[in-house]
Amino acid sequence: MANILIIDDSPTYQTMVGGILQKRGYVCSFEDRGESGIATAIKTHPDLILMDVIMPGISGFQATRQLSKNPETLNIPIIIISTKDQTSDRLWGLRQGAREYLTKDVDEAVLIATIENVLQNKQTG
Repeated sequence: MANILIIDDSPTYQTMVGGILQKRGYVCSFEDRGESGIATAIKTHPDLILMDVIMPGISGFQATRQLSKNPETLNIPIIIISTKDQTSDRLWGLRQGAREYLTKDVDEAVLIATIENVLQNKQTG
């Protein structure tokens, strides 16, 4: 099953999303800052990254941009999951290199469907 890196500074959110994914067989790793998330992505090459936006240090937008421009990580799809729910936030996140942009308190079925779709497109694209 796919390895998913969750980069989010909320231990509660990490536990919740990690639990949802792990019960479906995904292997999850966690980072709570953009900088450490970038380092882990370079080191471990996860199949997919779930990225928060508002974190200490660099933002999820900045981390997404760095990962999508780095030759070592540019093929790792990123799904941003944030409380920032304005259309401009979504467009900015996608412009930084995210494949999808979801807002927090996303429905579990929507989250899983989005992850599966992005992973499938990664394999066929």
